[in-house]
Amino acid sequence: MDSLTQIVLGAAVGEATLGKKVGNKALLYGAIAGTIPDLDVLLGTLTDTVTALEWHRGFSHSLLFCVLLAPILGWLVNKLEKEYNLGWKPWAKLFFLGLFTHPLLDTFTSWGTQLFWPFKTRFAFNSIFVIDPFYTLPFLVFTVLVLFYKHNSKTRRRLNNIGLLISTSYLLLTLVVKLVVENRFKEALENQKITYTQISTRPSPLNIILWNANIDTSHEYLLADYSFFDTQPICFKPYLKQRDLSEQLLKYPNTKRLLAISKGWYIIEKKENHWLFNDLRFGLIPRKDDKHFFSFSYNLKEKDNKLIVTEVPKTKRDAQFLMKTLWQRIKGN
Repeated sequence: MDSLTQIVLGAAVGEATLGKKVGNKALLYGAIAGTIPDLDVLLGTLTDTVTALEWHRGFSHSLLFCVLLAPILGWLVNKLEKEYNLGWKPWAKLFFLGLFTHPLLDTFTSWGTQLFWPFKTRFAFNSIFVIDPFYTLPFLVFTVLVLFYKHNSKTRRRLNNIGLLISTSYLLLTLVVKLVVENRFKEALENQKITYTQISTRPSPLNIILWNANIDTSHEYLLADYSFFDTQPICFKPYLKQRDLSEQLLKYPNTKRLLAISKGWYIIEKKENHWLFNDLRFGLIPRKDDKHFFSFSYNLKEKDNKLIVTEVPKTKRDAQFLMKTLWQRIKGN
């Protein structure tokens, strides 16, 4: 999830853990704990593109990371905050919960987390977009309101608990909605007599009303979207796999690593004398000229018997057009 959301979650967890004893310091240290796992992005700038992708939401988003770091941070803060005389264990508990709830929340997104690193299994429920105001804003309001009450106030604890309850309930709701949506896609595939092997669904940006789907068939992928306000049948758009065209690239370790990262949802195509690896898991970005492009694409360049991978730069996007397109599609087809 986005940084603001993780800060709010960390602060609320910190308040629930030690707010009664240390007041707003619990919010502060909880917010810090909720931010730390995403520092892996900074480490990613020090290495190549593929390694950075593998590192993202890896060790820093694991249970092992939380277990190792929480006692250290607890000991340090206990030294800094001597006036509370709590000992290191309560602070370590705060940091563990602040650190752990960060990757736990990220498992609901499409990228997921390697929660049990060093095992490479990545948990991704695909039920919430990385930025969802319906999750964050109510949560933020209640967390901010907490600041205006004394540390031993019952109202303060009640407000914080309400924020945590609302946010958690919304997360659970996204899972229920996802189940309903998957059934709608499966019914449409059955009605249109389409044979498929896999289906992957995810919400579109900023909401859980409009959903996107990737469908895997023998020779092509089908991409589709569905809004709860739709009145017309779901339309599936085909994208040829053309695996035979890119067989020569399979000899490179970097290609195999990208296949693993994308979980098999990919298309490799040749454009203007160079290869392009498209990760299908995050969908398409619409353009005014209808030349839509995939959210995550990577240039592949063969050089000195190696494959050099670089992410395709994000072109300047018309935010107003994107929001208008999203809103029109949410309202139904």
